[in-house]
Amino acid sequence: MLSPADFLIRDDITFLNHGSFGACPRPVFARYQAWQRELERQPIEFLLRRRPQLMAEARAAIADYFNVPVGEMVFVTNATSGLNVAVRSLRLSAGDEILTSTHEYGAVERLLEFTAAKTGTRIVKHQVQLPYTSAEAFADAFFADASAKTKAIVLSHITSPTSLIFPVALICRRARELGILTIIDGAHAPGQLPLDLSAIAADVYSGNFHKWLCAPKGAGFLHARRELHECIEPLVISHGWRAGSDFAERNGWGGTRDIAAWLTVPAALDFLRQHNLPAMRAECHQLAALAQAKLCQRYGLRPLSRDNFAQMVTIPLPDFRDEDIKQKLYDNYRIEVPAGKFIGQCGVRVSVAPYNCRADIERLIAALGELLP
Repeated sequence: MLSPADFLIRDDITFLNHGSFGACPRPVFARYQAWQRELERQPIEFLLRRRPQLMAEARAAIADYFNVPVGEMVFVTNATSGLNVAVRSLRLSAGDEILTSTHEYGAVERLLEFTAAKTGTRIVKHQVQLPYTSAEAFADAFFADASAKTKAIVLSHITSPTSLIFPVALICRRARELGILTIIDGAHAPGQLPLDLSAIAADVYSGNFHKWLCAPKGAGFLHARRELHECIEPLVISHGWRAGSDFAERNGWGGTRDIAAWLTVPAALDFLRQHNLPAMRAECHQLAALAQAKLCQRYGLRPLSRDNFAQMVTIPLPDFRDEDIKQKLYDNYRIEVPAGKFIGQCGVRVSVAPYNCRADIERLIAALGELLP
């Protein structure tokens, strides 16, 4: 495992909320700043002459990491941006349906509400049954809510509110058999899980580098199968939109912007490889499982899943009326962690990153013991 000294996080904080915005290791952040300095020293040279080759090299690195053709990958600011590109490119009519779940990220829910209001599309939300039992049971129940009117599925790989891992490869396979387009929200998956996008075979998959892969903020990706490239409309029309341009050109240039975060992603991937990402991932999962086991045992509550989570786990807590418990954890104990209601159940979402240790988990458990005796 790494240590807090390898990151820039304040040493007076027990930081158990890596899942919200991530954290960048010192060497990776230094590379990020070096790219920014290169940009500022000669903006014309950097953005007009060097950018195409630099971006091509960075895209090749991420395509190799995710095992997909480089022509199917583009950088975006974050997963929300990529999902906006995908959903707002759908050709929808009144009466069409988009199938999703009750465990989706709030920003994506608003995107779907916007789409429904604009097109007359009906949003069908599958009510996820808890506790999660198996991939097959989830898929069977999920597709029971599909119909002949279902045009697309929008589903998380790892859910934001409940931290559950949905069986997206199975969902995508069944959807293709039914002729339903799949759009996967992979905001939390890269880094927490080994990710082979060719094996998952989603039509569209968008994810983040800035969370669990520890790249700088502003680094995400959009992957789309080549057959869909002509249907995907960029959020911003700029110089890349012209006769003969490809998917990367049309979506890769939206005007002047700092591309340093994107160029730093290969350095973040290299850093994690050098520090044995699979081993760190396994240790983080063990600490997350320890937190769940201890808190569920203390309060006699059933976990949302026995083991269907990675480095982030949402743990149920007894109902509490104090809506400021998250703030009290921070103000009184200097613990940064989301606590409140998740899908109607009081709980705490614990993110375990490579800079965390068992003492951080014990500190959280002790604090909750005082706040929720």
